[in-house]
Parts: sequence; structure tokens; C-alpha cells
Amino acid sequence: MATTPPEEKPVESTAAPRNAVDRFFKISERGSTIGTEVRGGLVTFFTMSYIIVLNPLILGFVPDGTGQFLGGGTGDGSNLPLIAAATALVAGVLSILMGLVANFPLALAAGLGLNAVVAFTIASLEDVSWADAMGIVVLEGLIILVLVLTGFRTAVFRAVPRELKTAIGVGIGLFIALIGFVNAGFVRQGGGTPLELGIGGSLAGWPSLVFVVGLVLAIVLMVRRVRGGLLIAVVATTVVAVVVEAIASVGGSGEENPTGWHQNVPALPDAVASVPDLSLLGQFSLFGAVGKIGLLAVALLVFAILLADFFDTMGTMVAVGSEAGLLDESGNPPRSKQILMVDSLGAVAGGMGSVSSNTAYVESTSGVAEGARTGLASVVTGVAFLLSTFLSPLVAMVPSEAAAPVLVVVGFLMVTQVAGLDWKSPEIAIPAFLTLALMPFTYSITVGIGAGFIAFVVIKIAVGKVRQVHPLMWVAAAAFVLYFVLGPIQDAVIPGAGG
Repeated sequence: MATTPPEEKPVESTAAPRNAVDRFFKISERGSTIGTEVRGGLVTFFTMSYIIVLNPLILGFVPDGTGQFLGGGTGDGSNLPLIAAATALVAGVLSILMGLVANFPLALAAGLGLNAVVAFTIASLEDVSWADAMGIVVLEGLIILVLVLTGFRTAVFRAVPRELKTAIGVGIGLFIALIGFVNAGFVRQGGGTPLELGIGGSLAGWPSLVFVVGLVLAIVLMVRRVRGGLLIAVVATTVVAVVVEAIASVGGSGEENPTGWHQNVPALPDAVASVPDLSLLGQFSLFGAVGKIGLLAVALLVFAILLADFFDTMGTMVAVGSEAGLLDESGNPPRSKQILMVDSLGAVAGGMGSVSSNTAYVESTSGVAEGARTGLASVVTGVAFLLSTFLSPLVAMVPSEAAAPVLVVVGFLMVTQVAGLDWKSPEIAIPAFLTLALMPFTYSITVGIGAGFIAFVVIKIAVGKVRQVHPLMWVAAAAFVLYFVLGPIQDAVIPGAGG
């Protein structure tokens, strides 16, 4: 764990449980308290809540292969509240399930990247409807669930060398720090460079100032070890943002207003609560796509999202477990099978809820940095998501500029694990470097893991240490080779997939 000095690292306590909740979640045993778990769960929710707004924006404006929009409408945004309500509901149920079944501080929601694949690669295929696309997501989830129940997914996870698991945690730290900077507009796509500071290499606009204030506040509260510091930083920065918007009328970011707020505009809502419309639930067709694009094409699409789902969560649970000090000697978190089982159900539930595959969120590390160590934090996050189906106007008050500072701070804490890697041994240092570098560079956890796996196997072959490669690592590396060239294969098999 990187959040506290070694002497303060949480260890299992022999203190007697104080009540039934403490006993069920092993709160005292893991050196935590109910108050700490509640704060951690709320911090995780606030750093994840952007998905309630972002998922509808990704799914809601793309017509399917029949010209229809998810949830109906004409592409005018009238369908977005339906998608937002379903997104929050599914995330809430799954996060609560993770807490109760796996007792692990890991929350779930619609997966970014995966939702874009569903919208722009699957649903947009000729004759394919949104219901067909969500059916493919359900199929993928059912297959992963079978792999978990048979022990295969857990076995693959345990076959990964501990050093690579450490590198995965470091890479995710860099990745979520980049997410924080990008979500706040502090780092943007440049004119002559892939990324640059602000606009034209300079910071401009009130939102950038709010982010900097929030980042400084989060850092100060962290180094001073203020209890609830990260949650305080999110709330305080949101208040500042609301005041700034009320005075300056900054507005949302766009081509004509590049210095506006990213994602949410922090304004006081007209109403505190609203009644959610959950009519999207159950709108899926399990095998509808097979008759339209063929079995082979469906199989390739399922494989594409399956591999991302399969390994993304492995990396995330290592990162969360490492940050919480919950990993065993081999780098495995407790109740790994239960964690992976709930995550597999995330794809099934996401497809059934018409909100795309749900997966474990690396933002959960923000709650762990706040002190969360048990599944009670996930339950709190889940309850907050359920409440947000009614309190969506309040959730919309929190701009990404207020949540992003927490991601940057947590990214720093996770990167400190890099000291645990042996950089003098090329056999592990090169795969580790590719893993931790390619995650932020490609904006993909899966790509980083795949590059590290392939490099590990290739190097072991080169130095004549083939016997040190676990058989399942061979399988995983071969699967990633196929994954990296899947685009051309899909273009050849599925008409219109590349376009």
C-alpha cells in the first residue's frame, strides 16, 4: 500500500467485532471503521459519478443499424434521462452485490471504452438493432461467468507473476492520473503534439483554476493526514465550482467555448429529485444478431469485448487490493473468485439493462486511499448510485474538475509501488515497463496487460527459460496476439465493421 508509511500499513486486527455489520464485513479485522468505510464509499461514488452523465452521451446519440436511437427519440437528447437512470441503477445493484458477496472495496459501472465499442462497432452495423447489440453483451457476460465458475478465469489470474501484477498496479496509477488531468481539461490534445498543457501550452479559464485549487487542497489534506480529506476536497471544490459558475456563467466546454466545464456544469439544480424512467431494462435480444450478421461475426465481436472484460478487472482488483494492503504473498486479493464472478455478472446485467457491459472501476482506489478496506464501502457506493436515480440533479452538480484532483492524487499513491520492481533484471523489467507505459499511452488497461504478457513470454523463450512460463500464460499471450490484430480480421469477416 502506498497511502501510508510502512509502519502504518493496515494489518489484520485481533480486535473483537463491535456489531453484526463489523462482523460480516470484517471491518475491525482489516483495521478499519464503519465511518471510514462510509467515507471511502462516498469518495468512490463521487469519482465515478461522471459515468451517469457520460454513458448516455456515448450511447444516446448513435443510431443503430436500423436507424433507431437507444431508448427512442430522434437524437435530440430526449432519451438521455432513460439511459442515465438505467446506468445508475445497474451500477448500484452490482456495487452492492460486490460488497456483499466478495467483501471487497470495488465498485462497478458501465465500462468506458466498452460502451464505445458497443455503440460505434456493434450497434451501428447494418440491420443490427440496439437490442441485438445488448444481446451480444449478455452473451459475452455469460461466457465469462462460465469461465469463472469453472475456475479458469481465477487460474489465469493466479498464473500471472507477482512482478507483472505490481507493474499492472503502477500502470493503472499512471492511467488514472492521466484520466484525471484529461477529464479536467488540464491536459488536452494539442495542435502539434498528441497532448499539451491546457490550451496552446497554457492554462486558461475558470475550470482550470478550480481544478488546480482542488488538486492543491487534496494534496494538502492528504499530506496532513486529515480524516476524510479526499471527500472534503471533492465537496469543497464542487462548492467553489458552483460559486464560480454562478458569478462567471462559464458554461459547458465546446468548440466555441474551449475553456468551459468538461462534462458537468456545476449549477444549482431546479429540483433536488426526479422520478426515474426505467423502461430500458430488459430491452435485449440474446441471439438476434446471429441471424443478421452471422455466427462467426458475432463470435468475433464477443471475443473482442470478452478479452477486454477478462483482463481489465484482473488489473483493477490488483490495483485496489495493493492500495488497500489486502494482497497475499502471490499478489492475489481475498475472495478472488467471488470478485470475478460479480464482475462477470456485470456484463450480463449491463446488457440486460441496455447500458453496455458493467465492469470494475479503477476509481475505487480513491475510496481505498480514503481508508476503505471492506465491501461495506462498495455497498455505500452502490446505495449512492441507487439514490442518484432519484437525485440525479444533485449528482450533476459535481463537475469533473472537482472529482479529477482525487484521481491524480490516487495515481501518485499507486505509482509509488514501482519501487517493488527489480529494474536490474531485463527479464521482468522490460515486460513491466511495457505494461505500465502502454496503459496511459494507449488509454487502455487491456493493451498494457497484453503487451506485458507477450513480452514476458517472448523474453523467457529468448533466454531459454521456457519452463518458467505457466501454461496459462501461453494461452493468455496467444489470445492477446489475436486481440491486437482483431481489427483487420473483423474488417474481413464483418461487412462495414471498419467504417
